[in-house]
Amino acid sequence: MRKRVEGVRERILECAMEEFLEKGYTDASLRTIAEKAETSTNSIYVRFGDKEGLFSAIVEPVVNEMKEMFQNIQETFHSFDAETQRREVGQYSAGEMLHMVDYIYDNFNTFRLLLDASYGTRFQNFVDWMVSIEEEYTWKWMEVTGGAPELQNGMTRDLYHMVYTSFFEGIFEVVRHEMSREDAKKYISMLCRYHHAGFVALCGQ
Repeated sequence: MRKRVEGVRERILECAMEEFLEKGYTDASLRTIAEKAETSTNSIYVRFGDKEGLFSAIVEPVVNEMKEMFQNIQETFHSFDAETQRREVGQYSAGEMLHMVDYIYDNFNTFRLLLDASYGTRFQNFVDWMVSIEEEYTWKWMEVTGGAPELQNGMTRDLYHMVYTSFFEGIFEVVRHEMSREDAKKYISMLCRYHHAGFVALCGQ
């Protein structure tokens, strides 16, 4: 009995992934998912509550792990002394970003869902969450290593938000365009260098 129940859940999740990728969250049909999984819509409701619960069951474990990874990267860097933070910021960020690329590609279809199929769910602002964390910790970095950025070359929080939004949206283009892992790492390495040079030009340090 346990194996039969677990098998139904796995089939539902597999068919739901296909349906959400094809149609997006809003237009996906629980009835279609149930038919493909050879079960009933009631079976889906019992296991997942509703359509968003089903979507969450697919993406939330990956989101939580990604958040923990990203937060740990930031906390580790912020624990360094000021001189190390000042000296290593570009290299550290680029290196850790490549580790995150591996995680993204290990869970590629889930990130496709988050980026292009999550409208209408609480996950639709996933990229904004990453931007907000990056803003918070880079502001701390500014304070530790040499002053608030608005005092240098007109850098403000609004401009900073624009810069990091474009950076993370650029990173996730490798998923949207279904690039190979190898190409993704190459282009993101180049994007990190480009971003760091622009950041230095804006902030004057």
